Amino acid sequence: MRVQVRLFAVLRESAGRETIDLQLPRGATVADAIEELSRQPALGELLERMPARLAVNREIAPAATLLEGSDELALIPPVSGGAALHTRLTDAPLSPEALTRRVAHPRAGAIVAFQGVTREVERLEYEAYREMAEERIAAILADCAERYDLLGAAAEHRVGSVPLGEPAVVVAVSAAHRSEAFAAAAEAIDAIKAEAPIWKREVEGGEARWVEGAAPALAKERR
Repeated sequence: MRVQVRLFAVLRESAGRETIDLQLPRGATVADAIEELSRQPALGELLERMPARLAVNREIAPAATLLEGSDELALIPPVSGGAALHTRLTDAPLSPEALTRRVAHPRAGAIVAFQGVTREVERLEYEAYREMAEERIAAILADCAERYDLLGAAAEHRVGSVPLGEPAVVVAVSAAHRSEAFAAAAEAIDAIKAEAPIWKREVEGGEARWVEGAAPALAKERR
């Protein structure tokens, strides 16, 4: 199917046009469209470092949203005056350095990055309700950004197998002052562990066991 994506601000200037036409297969999702946009020569490098979102029919849409040829699509760069946010679940190794670069800002006086690293066991295996987890983590970052006046916030979580010593989750935030940055990073990682539907299994010496946890916390319980 053929879809047209509207561009704004820095994305429009970089592409040199207001719209881009994409040819996508039936059943394509928002994630598929963004991946195809990232292959465009004029947008690829920019989208690598910018947390742009795809709006479908004038609403920011989750990555798993199915697209129709009649949908109105727009690629939305970070909004002026708001914090730049980034969320991703992936089976690839995480890069704390890349997330730190994502939240960098000329007005930032502090950048805090947290890594949750596999310890004591051979590996951890993570399973997630991906769509719900990404939306929940995005909401947590947005809440922290508003509460602590952040300039940027990013979080990525591994799924699948994570070997000993490698990060399973990384959170990075930037703020004008260190107190807000430290507080926001701590709140974000605690909330992700309590609210995001992600489960882990410890594997050691051919034996495996699911790690016990608590009932998922309601978002309003953090208020």
